[in-house]
Amino acid sequence: MRLFPPVPINSRSTVEDDILPDGTYIRKGWFADYSAYAMGRMEKVWGQECREFKPERWLDSDGVYQPFDQFRYPVFHCGPRMCLGKQMAYIRMKAIAAAVMHEFEILPVDRGATAKKMMNPPYRLTM
Repeated sequence: MRLFPPVPINSRSTVEDDILPDGTYIRKGWFADYSAYAMGRMEKVWGQECREFKPERWLDSDGVYQPFDQFRYPVFHCGPRMCLGKQMAYIRMKAIAAAVMHEFEILPVDRGATAKKMMNPPYRLTM
């Protein structure tokens, strides 16, 4: 979901004048957009291996799952309006992964993901 988020671009509209934490002044009615899709591929945020699927990046030195800061990984939005379905999505994701791994032998097609494929992934913005 980091590389292919279900909501790749998100917009917010201001209801009154405000100042962002970095000092940027914004006026009432302005839009602020962010791209979870682009953020998931930013070397500044995820390091040099940002385009690689590495499940171990989410584990600490003891192999225990460590979630990233919600503002670094905004797939379920951030702050007080965090997605109410986040926990259910994680449960469903784990159940589906377990069922697939139990029932099928998984083999990569065409040597799996490569750096070249991840630079221009087959992804479309749709409704």
